[in-house]
Amino acid sequence: MWATAGDATSAAGGLGGLVGAAAQAIENLGEWGVGAFTLAETVVPPIPSEVILPLAGYLAKQGSLNLGLIFVTSTLGAYLGALFLYWLGARLGLERSIRGLSKLPLVDREDFEHAAGWFRRHGRSSIFFGRLLPGVRSLISLPAGASSMPLGTFTIFTLAGSALWNGALIGLGYLLGTQYHLIEGYSKYLNYAVYAAIAIAVVLLVVRRVRRAKVSR
Repeated sequence: MWATAGDATSAAGGLGGLVGAAAQAIENLGEWGVGAFTLAETVVPPIPSEVILPLAGYLAKQGSLNLGLIFVTSTLGAYLGALFLYWLGARLGLERSIRGLSKLPLVDREDFEHAAGWFRRHGRSSIFFGRLLPGVRSLISLPAGASSMPLGTFTIFTLAGSALWNGALIGLGYLLGTQYHLIEGYSKYLNYAVYAAIAIAVVLLVVRRVRRAKVSR
């Protein structure tokens, strides 16, 4: 029987700060909530899968979530998010899609251009390998749709790459779940790492936009 968040004492209680809040949210939302997180992260990266999926695997080890189901829902969520961007690229074209999406918070035009360049250089294999690369993973679907890549090919490569990436991160969290007390003791350092990553991402985004504004003057 699949476990649910209510079947066991909260495994997120020993984790504090942003990491603890994320773990608690995942535990409360359950396996389908993990899928919703990966869908949202694929379209507009609010919290990266590098944080969400290891925590989900960790909670699965503690008995709060079902390991197989979080793998299925996270891969399905990643595919649906990628499919939305594929459709957007096919519908609006690459330039119009980039122009619209680059206005979103924490998203920069340069990221889309990097993903488009990766697709031009590597073709359909970029759909598979791009799923393993932060910064490319979420955006590679746009040029695929804009170039009219066959949907069947896109689906196969997307599911394969997403399954490999998600399985690796979930498995890592599951293995770390055997070291519960170690994780509890070092949770504050995990929070420092997450805060630092967020701060660096924001600073880099601001710097790139300021540079672009100076060049366009």
